[in-house]
Amino acid sequence: MTKRGKKYQETLKLLDGGGTYSPEEGIELAKKMAYAKFDETVELHLRMGVDPRNATQQVRGVALLPHGLGKEVRVLVFAQGEAERIAKDAGADFVGSDELVKKIEGGWLDFDSAMATPDMMSRVGKLGKILGRRGLMPNPKSGTVVAAEDLPRVIGDARKGRVEFKLDRTAIIHVPLGKASFESDRLRDNLTAVIEAVVRAKPSGAKGQYVKSASLSTTMGPGVKLDLSSTLALSSG
Repeated sequence: MTKRGKKYQETLKLLDGGGTYSPEEGIELAKKMAYAKFDETVELHLRMGVDPRNATQQVRGVALLPHGLGKEVRVLVFAQGEAERIAKDAGADFVGSDELVKKIEGGWLDFDSAMATPDMMSRVGKLGKILGRRGLMPNPKSGTVVAAEDLPRVIGDARKGRVEFKLDRTAIIHVPLGKASFESDRLRDNLTAVIEAVVRAKPSGAKGQYVKSASLSTTMGPGVKLDLSSTLALSSG
């Protein structure tokens, strides 16, 4: 087991044993436990009651965070012709086709969000192993395979705080909510947006309890268990 540092051990004293906290209390506690010298990211972790091996129980979607993630988002668009012009005019940081594919194959990954027009997917497909494991592969289900006329809207959403979520192999969803320096009400708004999106993304094949547990943590801090009923109640306003 990894030995935790002194600062980490000190933050553990703030936790109430095995207790759970309301979303508001959990956010306040997570912020207090951010001890690193950099502005830590606050993350939500949801343990789901679905089988990640079952194709009918996959959970995947997108949430638009009303207050963003607190960082500049570098947007890459695979496009050509008129779509390339539209993407550049919409403010994409990197736009191109074959040259971008080759650059990424060579190890370049200095971007945070990637999207592509449908005609580019035959070329982008070869990057699946590189981009897929980093959550950057354009995919119709996540709304990142985009018609040319929709590029300005999707690029704008990416800059504002568009986050993708996906069930991992252990049936957990991990989603960033913003920075520890954010005001608590802003983190709560972002948390609400994610909970609403996850509830909407419930697959038809899901059986029994959909969400089993929820917790918050910062980049370096310990997890804070959230009261599940009050957390899920955020989705109903």
